[in-house]
Amino acid sequence: MRIASCLLAALLPAHAWDYEGHRTVNLAALNLLPKSFPDWARTPETRERIAFLSGELDRWRNTPHSPLRHANHPDHYFDLEDLPPLELTLTNLPPFRYEFVAHLARLRATHPERFRPVNPTNDLDRIRWLPGFLPWSIAEDFARLKSAFSYLKAYETSGNPTQVANARANVVHLMGVMGHAVGDATQPLHSTIHYNGWVGPNPNGYLTQRTFHAWIDGGYLRKVGLQLEDVLARTRPAQTLRSLPDAPQEDPVFRFACRFVGEQFERMEPLYAMEKAGKLSGEPGLGQEGKPYLLEQLARAANTLADLWLTAYEQAPPDRFLLSQLANPLP
Repeated sequence: MRIASCLLAALLPAHAWDYEGHRTVNLAALNLLPKSFPDWARTPETRERIAFLSGELDRWRNTPHSPLRHANHPDHYFDLEDLPPLELTLTNLPPFRYEFVAHLARLRATHPERFRPVNPTNDLDRIRWLPGFLPWSIAEDFARLKSAFSYLKAYETSGNPTQVANARANVVHLMGVMGHAVGDATQPLHSTIHYNGWVGPNPNGYLTQRTFHAWIDGGYLRKVGLQLEDVLARTRPAQTLRSLPDAPQEDPVFRFACRFVGEQFERMEPLYAMEKAGKLSGEPGLGQEGKPYLLEQLARAANTLADLWLTAYEQAPPDRFLLSQLANPLP
């Protein structure tokens, strides 16, 4: 293996960014929010809570319980090479998760020759036939957060302090957990079948050892050092996503998430090329030239996450149904 400290990398879990990376993304995103964003969401205690929750979805992956692993694991990735057999592209993916699953099941049943066979003995969680759900995960997290801001605004208008406190706690939880999916999307190995070493035809001679993913997630950044300030230096202030596509029966955030994942896929092969060139060994000189690339990816995650947080807050109307309920409580 070309990468130094490969034994360390082999011991690391194959997640997208280790906890330190996800935590850094959430903290950086909080720093990018404007003063118009609620102050209560940026207190030291709340910042720590949002940072801690960045690792929640990876903690769920550590469970031995297959139902949770089946539901959670595919939310972390989306293998774009699996789209052509499905007669789909990033521009026409169904915005509804279960419509996509139904389409996938139909094509696997009618055209099994298009798909790699799955050995059930190596698929106890029943997920190896799935290309992943990362764009849907991002869009659904956004919708949950926007809903939480809507009912929070209703409680802040007509509720009591306990209701407001509970609603704010829900917003904090959703902000923290949402950061994980956005962070996963900017780890380029979460957009490809080459997620842990190159598979299949390999004319460029890229790394094939199954230690690459863990090394990129955290082993390399631990060796060269990861500081919040280095990520923030590559960011910009949060922006409301006002240019989202507007189409009938479409979820504009889903289309945004699809484009975002596609952009990171374009950065996947350059990552392998850097490894081949020796820029990701972590050794002094050439081996540290890959660090700016990974810091840029973390900054992309922080920028996008802050934009989505801000957009959810600004575009969430007060929950009118809840307001009517609060105005007419039961006797």
